[in-house]
Amino acid sequence: MPSKVSCLYLLTVVCWASALWYLSVSRPSTSYVGQLTIPIRRAPKANKNVTFSNIRTRSLNPHDFGYLINEAAKCEAEPPFLVILISTTHKEFDARQAIRETWGDESTFPDVRVVTLFLLGRSTDAVLNQMVEQESQIFHDIVVEDFVDSYHNLTLKTLMGMRWVATFCSKAQYVLKTDSDIFVNMENLIYNLLKPTTKPRRRYFTGYVINGGPIRDIRSKWYMPRDLYPDSKYPPFCSGTGYVFSADVAELIYKTSLHTRLLHLEDVYVGVCLRKLGIHPFQNSGFNHWKMAYSLCRYRRVITVHQISPEEMHRIWNDMTSKKHLKC
Repeated sequence: MPSKVSCLYLLTVVCWASALWYLSVSRPSTSYVGQLTIPIRRAPKANKNVTFSNIRTRSLNPHDFGYLINEAAKCEAEPPFLVILISTTHKEFDARQAIRETWGDESTFPDVRVVTLFLLGRSTDAVLNQMVEQESQIFHDIVVEDFVDSYHNLTLKTLMGMRWVATFCSKAQYVLKTDSDIFVNMENLIYNLLKPTTKPRRRYFTGYVINGGPIRDIRSKWYMPRDLYPDSKYPPFCSGTGYVFSADVAELIYKTSLHTRLLHLEDVYVGVCLRKLGIHPFQNSGFNHWKMAYSLCRYRRVITVHQISPEEMHRIWNDMTSKKHLKC
């Protein structure tokens, strides 16, 4: 009789084979154009798990999207040291699988509990939603909220992650928010930056800090209309490719967002919330928001590297883990 593991593996192969066929067929684009995609909101549902206190009665952004897929019990057995929130899209199965098999593997560090979650909104394509649902039933590491998944709704996706940590995993110590094309040097992150044996920090936020201002050129990917953000400078903010914060900050940012006008630039918006909270992000040169040619010694010194394909992720991970005995 086949084992449960082999059945799951066979199901994964069949699902992914179907996905490859489906994605190979020419389909209408699901990209969105505009300053911010505002989905139609449904009436909020009562949720016994949501217990945010001291929130004013009127919210500018109530964030009342229900969970279409949730892993509410993920932190119940034991509070994790680190929660990893990975922003992804429906078609990025290869990237998610590469992360599961490399730096996002929750079992890599037996002495440190890590929880890995992939964050998505709702696709306008019913077949893609069904594929993600099947993937979730196999891996139990996906959370989906009922807003349209698009580039201009990345802020909603990040706030969804903050809300999830505050609601279902508030006793975690730290959170890493990153993207699906990022390689993370977990050993550096856990043992050199966060240091599990030291006292947990509070109101802590770090990453690659950017000091800049709004781009008014409408042709730019990072265009910011003056009516949305009239100031000439942004507050200091961390590149959205990867930043780390103490878990208490998740609830603080989520609460603050309820009364802060939404901006479609996710990392800038988090910086605006941090300024309201009086939390200054710390600069850390280990967080790279650009692509970096691989070399063993160079990658040992960093925490994140951007624009890494699933194939590169496997190659880098295998090389680094097999050469731990080598000195630089």
